[in-house]
Amino acid sequence: MLRIHFTGADLAGVRMAARPDALWETILSFHRLRDRRGGLVYGEWRSETRTRLNGETRLLGALVPTRGYFPDFLTPPEGLQGFDTALEAVRATPPARLHTELTVLAAERPAAGPLPSWAMALAEGRPEPFSRLLGALRGYHRAAVEPYWTYIQARVEADRAVRGRALLDGGAEELLASLPPMLRWRTPVLEADYPVDRDVRLDGRGLLLQPSYFCRGTAVMYRNPELPPVLVYPVTHTDAPAAAGEQGGAPLGRLVGHTRSAVLKAIGQGGTTSELARRAGVSLASASQHAGVLRDAGLVVTLRRGSSVLHTLTPLGAALLHGGAQPLRERRRYARNGPVTS
Repeated sequence: MLRIHFTGADLAGVRMAARPDALWETILSFHRLRDRRGGLVYGEWRSETRTRLNGETRLLGALVPTRGYFPDFLTPPEGLQGFDTALEAVRATPPARLHTELTVLAAERPAAGPLPSWAMALAEGRPEPFSRLLGALRGYHRAAVEPYWTYIQARVEADRAVRGRALLDGGAEELLASLPPMLRWRTPVLEADYPVDRDVRLDGRGLLLQPSYFCRGTAVMYRNPELPPVLVYPVTHTDAPAAAGEQGGAPLGRLVGHTRSAVLKAIGQGGTTSELARRAGVSLASASQHAGVLRDAGLVVTLRRGSSVLHTLTPLGAALLHGGAQPLRERRRYARNGPVTS
């Protein structure tokens, strides 16, 4: 079990990540690629991704085992600033830190044998193995994460809407209590299902909450207690229309009429079905029906919180609402890889 200990200052310093983290999603998706669980969520993604890979898994597998520890330097905080910026941060990792973290990795994988020679050279800070590693990360990201980035953003934004509502309703403690079931808030400790027994004391540094599409089952934190505290946890996977991929432009063709446009505008930064009905001036049943059509079209994501549901716009929905243009291929991609149940 993981136990994260909060002070009053830590509660004041709890914050939500503004967007998905490019390298956390990349590394965690590599875990999902190699396990067989969560087939309804990740099955089609696995099949599509494997057809695009070109040897990256062999090299990355040396540093990212199927379970257990992987080096913290692979997921720097700069991942929130985009993939290219994150790779620059990986390349800038000091040799002493590389050596320390790769030594820990080697000690925790005795059954797999010693690290390959290129990884040992990496620990010495040599440029050639760094180029190999960054090239593998880039190739893997392009195959496994980049084609689905719009959808990943939508899922993370939907989770942020739920957590933001909890924060507004009851402050930081309500936010922590609203996290997925594998995380349990018992003042002043946040407990999490975890493969090892570990205590983390924030000591006034606060905590960054990072929702992740490819995180599954358990939350993740840095091993090094001196790094900025980040808790990566799974987003909630929700239902999607089964035939969304085959319907092509049909759902979007249904988006006509003043009432549905009013409901889309009412969703704005998120709201329950009752709030949509009140803002749009329609009945509860009508608001629910229109929200369903918008969801089928990939414009809205719906998450359940307690006895109510919370609707929020996807990036496509926000672009449509605010007059932005999004390529048709993005709309088709979202429909093809729409939300499914875990």
